[in-house]
Amino acid sequence: MSLRLTCASAIGALGMLFVAGIASGGSGPAPKPVHGAVPWRAPANPLKLAVAAGLTPQRRESFVNHVHAHLDIFVNGRAVRVPAGIGINIHDPAVKVFAVPDGSKAYGGIRLCKAACISPLHTHDDSGVIHTESSSTAFNRLGQFFIEWGVTLTPTCVGGYCRLATTHVYVDGKPFSGDPRKIVLNDRKEIAIVIGTPPKKIPSKGDFSTA
Repeated sequence: MSLRLTCASAIGALGMLFVAGIASGGSGPAPKPVHGAVPWRAPANPLKLAVAAGLTPQRRESFVNHVHAHLDIFVNGRAVRVPAGIGINIHDPAVKVFAVPDGSKAYGGIRLCKAACISPLHTHDDSGVIHTESSSTAFNRLGQFFIEWGVTLTPTCVGGYCRLATTHVYVDGKPFSGDPRKIVLNDRKEIAIVIGTPPKKIPSKGDFSTA
């Protein structure tokens, strides 16, 4: 059975948060980074990065605080994959692997690992859904997720794409002008990052729903 179906709050639609603009302040093509260009893959040291993000990996998921946010990233209008398994030791034998209809894999179904194997902030699949499954009632932030991913996020840089002198951020379809690292990952929040030329549509909050 697909992990997307086993999660009671599985996500059925995409949401967006956009970062756009280059040094000239326009919406032209993204600058070519010397390093840190897409694709950004899942890191090889997920639990170490979770600790670096201020999170405490556990032996299984906790559902005291169980919420989902969604992240879309675009570079010059093309979608960037948010990998499955961010924040999860996918090599732990207690972590199950699920086949997803699109041919990708999902990770989870954990009963109990012998050692810590999952961060309270993670991705099960590559749908862009960010899961908080935590014993703490405190919400996590987008900056923590990017630390776990190993991808740079600042007000003017995403990965190796910098010189973003003019940054436009949309949360739930509305402009956000603050530090994107501080965006709170509460339930059903739509987040997308757009670098360079944006896609045609910035969706509204109604484009993201749970099944």
